[in-house]
Amino acid sequence: MVAKSFARRLRDRETLIGTLQSMHSADVSEMLAGAGYDWLFIDAEHGAFTPEQAKPLLQAASPTPCLIRIPSRDDIWIKKALDIGAAGIIVPQINTADEVEQVIRSARYAPQGARGIGIGRAHAYGARFEDYLASANEDTVVVIQAETRLAVDNIEAIVSVPGVDAILIGPYDLSASLGKPGQVNDAGVLEAMQSVRDACLDKKLALGFFGVSPEAVRPWMEQGFTLITVGVDTLFLLSSAQNTLAALKSN
Repeated sequence: MVAKSFARRLRDRETLIGTLQSMHSADVSEMLAGAGYDWLFIDAEHGAFTPEQAKPLLQAASPTPCLIRIPSRDDIWIKKALDIGAAGIIVPQINTADEVEQVIRSARYAPQGARGIGIGRAHAYGARFEDYLASANEDTVVVIQAETRLAVDNIEAIVSVPGVDAILIGPYDLSASLGKPGQVNDAGVLEAMQSVRDACLDKKLALGFFGVSPEAVRPWMEQGFTLITVGVDTLFLLSSAQNTLAALKSN
C-alpha cells in the first residue's frame, strides 16, 4: 500500500501535530523531527533566515514534512521555498480572495498556476525532475493564515478560492487586529475565530491553530481543528532551562 502524502492527509483532515521552529539551526530541526512530530512549521516570517539558510533545516528534518511560513505573498519567496523542498507554504497577512488567488498562481505549475520551472532540491537536483513536475500541484500544500479583522470579514470568499488546503488561525495577530493584543480568550476574538471555523467546516476545509501549550490547542482540536502547531523551539529551551534552575534553587 502506498502511504498517503502529507497533502492528502491534510486534505482528509487527519490530525497532524507540528511545532514551530524559529531558530536557524539544523540541529534543532533534526531534534524536533526526531521527537516524532507529524510536521515542522519553519518560521521564515519572524525567524532570521533566508531561503538559502532554510534549506539545511529541511534537509536535517527529512523525511518529516516541513511547511515554511514565508514573510509575505511575494512570488520569489514562494518559488524558492518550494524549490528547496518544503512540503508547502504558510502565507501570513492574507486579507482578500484576490490575494489568495495570487498565492495559488505562484504555488502551482501550469495549467493551474504560473509557478516558474527550475531545478532544485525538490526535484532531486534534476534526478526526479519529470516526476516532481507531474505530482507537485497535487502534493504541494498551501495554507492561508487568517489573522486580521479584514480576513475574518472576507473569510467566506477566501475559503471559496480553489487550491486552498487549509486556513490557519493566527490568534495573537488576530487579537491585535481586533484591538485586543494578546487577549486570545477575549469574547470578540473568540467570536472571530468561530466565524473562521464555521466557514471552513462549511467547505470541508482543514483548519489550523497555533498555541504555545497543549492546554491552548486542545479545546480547538475538540472543535475540529486538525493542523495543529504547538510550542516554539525558543520557548521549549527557555522553559526547560528556567524549570531546571528553579527546581535546584527551591531546595
